[in-house]
Amino acid sequence: MTQSQDPRPPAPKPRHELVLLTKPGCHLCVAARETVAAVAGELGLPWEEKSILDDPALEARFAEEIPVVMIDGVQRDFWHIDPARLRRLLSA
Repeated sequence: MTQSQDPRPPAPKPRHELVLLTKPGCHLCVAARETVAAVAGELGLPWEEKSILDDPALEARFAEEIPVVMIDGVQRDFWHIDPARLRRLLSA
């Protein structure tokens, strides 16, 4: 007797919303951009960069913590972005 197979395709793996908050002239933002681009590229994930200067609420909230990595709307890292930590968070 064989086990029946589920005819439905497997559910797609949830994709994270990955956003890097930056501002012009920020030297830490350059390194963060490179880290996010590399890790997101490895994992095949899209990501977006937003300048806090384009949004007064973001500027007020994150003015002293730039760059900031947001995953699914939650602040997950700031200043120096650790690629191993980012990879782990996005793979979960």
